[in-house]
Parts: sequence; C-alpha cells; structure tokens
Amino acid sequence: MPSYTVTVATGSQWFAGTDDYIYLSLVGSTGCSERHLLDKAFYNDFERGAVDSYDVTVDEELGDIQLVKIEKRKYWLHDDWYLKYITLKTPSGDYIEFPCYRWLTGEGEVVLRDGRAKLARDDQIHILKQHRRLELETRQKQYRWMEWNPGFPLSIDAKCHRDLPRDIQFDSEKGVDFVLNYSKAMENLFINRFMHMFQSSWSDFADFEKIFVKISNTISERVMNHWQEDLMFGYQFLNGCNPVLIRRCTELPAKLPVTTEMVECSLERQLTLEQEVEQGNIFIVDFELLDGIDANKTDPCTLQFLAAPICLLYKNLVNKMVPIAIQLNQVPGDENPIFFPSDSKYDWLLAKIWVRSSDFHIHQTITHLLRTHLVSEVFGIAMYRQLPAVHPVFKLLVAHVRFTIAINTKAREQLICEYGLFDKANATGGGGHVQMVQKAMQELTYTSLCFPEAIKARGMDSTKDIPYYFYRDDGLLVWEAIRAFTADVVGIYYESDQVVVEDPELQAFVKDVYVYGMRGRKASGFPKSIKTREQLSEYLTVVIFTASAQHAAVNFGQYDWCSWIPNAPPTMRAPPPTAKGVVTIEQIVDTLPDRGRSCWHLGAVWALSQFQENELFLGMYPEEHFIEKPVKEAMARFRKNLDGIVSVIAERNKNKKLPYYYLSPDRIPNSVAI
Repeated sequence: MPSYTVTVATGSQWFAGTDDYIYLSLVGSTGCSERHLLDKAFYNDFERGAVDSYDVTVDEELGDIQLVKIEKRKYWLHDDWYLKYITLKTPSGDYIEFPCYRWLTGEGEVVLRDGRAKLARDDQIHILKQHRRLELETRQKQYRWMEWNPGFPLSIDAKCHRDLPRDIQFDSEKGVDFVLNYSKAMENLFINRFMHMFQSSWSDFADFEKIFVKISNTISERVMNHWQEDLMFGYQFLNGCNPVLIRRCTELPAKLPVTTEMVECSLERQLTLEQEVEQGNIFIVDFELLDGIDANKTDPCTLQFLAAPICLLYKNLVNKMVPIAIQLNQVPGDENPIFFPSDSKYDWLLAKIWVRSSDFHIHQTITHLLRTHLVSEVFGIAMYRQLPAVHPVFKLLVAHVRFTIAINTKAREQLICEYGLFDKANATGGGGHVQMVQKAMQELTYTSLCFPEAIKARGMDSTKDIPYYFYRDDGLLVWEAIRAFTADVVGIYYESDQVVVEDPELQAFVKDVYVYGMRGRKASGFPKSIKTREQLSEYLTVVIFTASAQHAAVNFGQYDWCSWIPNAPPTMRAPPPTAKGVVTIEQIVDTLPDRGRSCWHLGAVWALSQFQENELFLGMYPEEHFIEKPVKEAMARFRKNLDGIVSVIAERNKNKKLPYYYLSPDRIPNSVAI
C-alpha cells in the first residue's frame, strides 16, 4: 500500500503548540485518503517550535496530491495551534511543500495547496477552483469593511483586538497595550513623579531637563543643546520626523505679504526676495490644514490652542536651510504679525516653537497615522478579501501587512478613540485629529504615495541644489530596490500585460482599495484597475514602500526629535502672540505643555520609537510562502541590493554629528506594526 511521510512544523511563538487531536487527509487527482490521526506513542506531539514526522499509509493510489486537509479536534481544553507548514514525501520519493503560517482555533480545519503560486487562470481542475473560491468567501466574511469615522479610509470591522481573526492578531496582546507601554515608558524614563502634575508649569527651559533622560542618544541630546538655533530648526524640515512638507517656493503667496526689505538681513546673495524665488533659493512650509481645526477641550482646567503657520525658509550660501519669516495664521492682518530673525530673541523663538508644535500635529495625525497606518490597513484588508493564499501577490504582500490591522485596531481602541490616550497630551485631541484626517483625505492621492513623484512635486528632487536632503537620497535608493524586486516577481508570474488585465483576483484587490480605502474618490488618482506589468510593479512598490520605508522614516525618529519638549510641543496653553515686543521667557514657559502633559508626550514618543520584539526587517521573509527557485533568487538579489544601501548610508553617516539612519534597510521593519 502507498506510504507517505508527512512532516509538520509548529510555530515557535508563545502558545503555538497544541495538545488537541490532529487529523490529516490527502486529496489526490484519482482519490482521497481516509482521515489519519497524527500521533506518536509516548511522545508529546506538536509542541511549540517542533518539527514532527509521521508515516501515513493509504489504501489505494491517490495520483497527484492536490490538497492536504488538517483538522484539529478537542482533547481536553481548546487551545489554538499555529501550523507553519507541511511537507509530503510521496511514494515515488518527490517532496511537496504546503505552506500554511496560520492559526487553527477551536475545532478548526484548514485545507492547504502546495506552495507553487498560481493565478486563477492556472487552475483548470474543479477541486482547485472550488478551494480558491471557498477560501475567498470565508475570508470576506471574516474581513469586513467598517467606517470608523465619516470621511476616513474604511478600516476592519472589529471593536477591539480580540475581535480580529486570529491570524492577524498579535502573538502577545500585552506587547501592544498602549496604556501598559506608556506606563512602562514612564517608568523607564523615571518620570512617574511628574505624571499627575497637570496644570503645573515648568519653571524655565532648564527645568525640562528634569524629565529628559540622557540615554546615549546623540540626536536627542543635540536637539536639546541646539534647538533654539535657526540651522537646527531648518534642518528638521529635511531630515527630522516630518521631512515631507517642505517645498520649493515658486511664487510668494498673497496670504504671506513678505517684502525684500523685511527679510534682507537674511538674504546672502544681494538679490531681491523675488529674485531669490526665481533662482530656487526660497522654500515654504504651509500648515494650512490646521486652519479651523478645533483645539482640545477635554480638560476644562486647561485651555489649549492651535495655529496654522506659514514658514518661509532660505537656502543660504552653504546650502543649509534657515527660516526667514513666520506668520502664525493664514489670514494676514495687524493682529497676525510676520516674525523675522531680526525681531527680539523671544518673539522669534516663540514663533519657531509654534511652527514646531504645528509640525508635530501634522506629523502625528497625517504623515504618520493617515499616510502610513491607515493606508497600509486598507491594502491589508483588500489583500485578505480578494487574494487567495496561492496568489503570487498575496505571497508577496503578506509579510508587509503583518500586525498592521492589529496595531490600528489597538490604536482605535485605546489611543485615538474618544477619551483615549491621544486626548491626554495633544492639542488636536478631543476630535481635532479626526477633523484633520477628514480634511487630509481630500488631498490624499496615489501619486503622493509614489516616492519619486512626491519628491518631484515639491520641487525637492535636485541633489545639486539641495545636497543635504538625506530622506530623499536614501528613500530613492530603497524605492528603486523595492521596485526592481517587484518587477522581478511580476515578470515571473505575468508574461504579458494581457495576463495582468485578465487576472480577476488582482483587479478585485485594486478595486477594493479604490472603492473602500479611497472611498471611490476619483480625484485620489488611485487606479480602479491595473492594465500593465509596469503599472502593477509600481502599485506593489507603493504598498511595500508605504508599509516599510515610509513608516520607518516618520516613526522611529520620534524620540530623537520630539523628546525635547520645547522642540515639539504637543500642546500650547496660550494663543499665538498678536503683537511683537511683548513676549517674555516666562510667557513662553507658561505657553509650553505643563508637567503632566509633558510626561504623557515623552512616554508616547518613547513607546512609539521602539521596535517590536522579534522585528522583521525589509528583505527578511522567514515565512516561506514562495517555494519557486526564480522567486527565491529574486529575494536574494533584493537582499543584496538592500545590503549595498546599508553600506552606502553607513559610509555617509561616518563622523556626522547628526547621522540620518531611519531609511537604512537594516532599520526598516517590513510592516507597520507599532
């Protein structure tokens, strides 16, 4: 009688093993086997991290094995089991791999196909077509779209983390409990003693050092020592936490009535302001999005304020960015003065602090939350709903949506919800952050997620004119490495544009993103369908780059740049000044966050800047969803390209007082998971 050797690999994460009964059935082209109990005498099967082998003898020839069915039945108490993969050695000596990488919960079962990626058109056998259809029908019931707030991208239909399908939950929920993480962060930073001192102001700038822990972090210490300098202020728009707002100014806006006479002490080329604009030396950051956003009113004892500044910057003779004019609100007028470096020290300093605070709000809610977290969740939900596990695009993207839906669900549960942690320290809490996302959604476009296009659209693409824009330089290297990799994978499975057009599952995935993620908004420019291999490669690059590199660039520098509170105040407790010459150091300190809010802010930027335990970085694919040699070779080339980028960045950073490393591939996690 034919005999098969079955090898079963159990996951190594916590609670991955099981004591339940595990049964296996084989489905072949000429017959199906009976159900076999996988059990060895006097042996604890399916322990965490175990790889167990079993001999399975069948009564008759089964032909080519099409499917493997695994069933889990209760032994004593229900326990979940994480199945990594099954391999089958056939009677003829061939090996067949069946990737799984899924949880079996309760009295569950899973039907697996072999690991070769297949498009829908490749499946001619009825049983395989049926398996494909049933998998998607099941997933579409599990992964449902939900509107969390009007105008937001749609998200997963789950009130809390434990409501999610088990396959996308965190291995350990404690690891992503924001309340726990913030408390732990405050403990690590020794700031518990200040935590409940809401409404209590600091005495002076030096007083902020009481909660500023020196943790051998050269950047945060440098920020503390140099934050008042114009060069440090300008540098952050290029290489800080939010390097996506600065744009070349091609025409001075009417709402910022600046003249040459006002700024001539800052201009170093003996040109008029208009001539400097023509030569491409003037840059602008406009926080117009904050105009009209409601400030946090959740604490009746503390008034909080927002501004919508416009900041003009100048590229000086040594190609460094320095601020030359700041207007703190959008409509010019007598009570909305324009501040200049030639003004009194504290006038100019407070104006810059307002800009830094506004930059913090846009960074947290738009650059970080909307444009990486929420967008990546859309890609993830659409992938699970429309692409079966056998599809090459599913196999490619699954590593890049790992834990994203879980972290966003946790955030909606604890962080950005009504009365959540976001309300504690941020001036945009209490609903302002929701208004911001709703406004920003009107301007979220597909092109703005294409890194090279986004850089070009802001006029920031010239390395000669703007030589110190490391976010751009490193980002382009990583973008190109990802694009080359996706082009390789697309080329393996799609031999022509026609095959792309005729892939119904791929087209359904893209349409889901457009209809639900972008709410069917034509102006978003998101494709409703994909027509060419090149277009598909770009689309996949957008998905992977957004989830990995873009998120890394705007997330993991938060402690570096925002831990020194005056450099990134999460709230301001007095309105913007309406006149010059009246600001004192005491007023500035009273405007900055109180002790309690400072501590919540510090705990937040610490917690958000930490990598996950067992983090997987770009190019790492420990789950072998792909088994084909050409794809494995493409992965190897991808890793080699990324290693080259790591070396280039390391060489550039040598001896730099302010190294830029957020886009070094060895520091870019594969997915949005924190």
